[in-house]
Amino acid sequence: MKSYMKKVAAVVAVAGVALSTAACSNSGNNATVASYKGGKITQQQYYDEMKKSQAGKSALANMIINRALEQQYGKYVSSKKVDKKYSNYKKQYGSQFSAVLQQNGMTASTFKQNLKTNLLSEAALKHINKISKKQEQQAWKNYQPKVTVQHILVAKKSTAESIIKQLKDGKSFKSLAKKYSLDTATKNKAGKLPAFDSTDNTLDSAFKTAAFKLKTGEVTESPVKSQSGYHVIKMISHPAKGKFADHKKAIDDEIYASMAQDQAVMKDVIATVLKNAGVSIKDNDLKDVLSAYVSTGATK
Repeated sequence: MKSYMKKVAAVVAVAGVALSTAACSNSGNNATVASYKGGKITQQQYYDEMKKSQAGKSALANMIINRALEQQYGKYVSSKKVDKKYSNYKKQYGSQFSAVLQQNGMTASTFKQNLKTNLLSEAALKHINKISKKQEQQAWKNYQPKVTVQHILVAKKSTAESIIKQLKDGKSFKSLAKKYSLDTATKNKAGKLPAFDSTDNTLDSAFKTAAFKLKTGEVTESPVKSQSGYHVIKMISHPAKGKFADHKKAIDDEIYASMAQDQAVMKDVIATVLKNAGVSIKDNDLKDVLSAYVSTGATK
């Protein structure tokens, strides 16, 4: 089973561009940035050097994108919402959280900024790209309602096959989960997982596909291979699909989540945000800084 914890590094992206807190400024051009024996580096010299580099151009592009998103969609992303998202990650990673941030070159502050940018981008996506009835109908065809399962995770296929045989011979799922399962979060809970539906993105797709085929009370006839190993799955509750209206929000969330993973879609969203912002690049050397999103002629 795939870990419930998402990689912190994945939060950094906005249409595939890593965010940076670096900034270039040409105010006080002769102010000293650094000095050394026999000389100094001024803000103007630093600025001239930075704007030649890809890192400098990326920093400026991200500053523009962040501020355009904030100006247009800031009212939809409260600090409380950002803090809640941050707390969820912190809770998931526990004592390793600080180390993970450090490994990804981030601090708590920059990580929060990245989370906020992602939330702003999601808000922009939902306002710019409206979901069509056709998209909802297609998603509804593949939708599975929330199910509850037990599972036993092992490293070897032969072990999983042995467990399936023992279940057929009358052994309880609870005892076998406690004895064999490598999933420490569920092995002492009879292997029970939190309820999930087809929109869930924390579980391995092979695991979900196998689970959704089971009727209430059924156990997988053969081991289910995932990225984590081999699973034996028992369906505790597989309710009827029900009506579309009851699941509309979950389906729409799934569609938007899929859009957010599509770089082409998100680039179009950011391009629209920049167009609405009326961005004007004053420095001719930086006129192409937003070319990844908009044509050169779209900026003044």
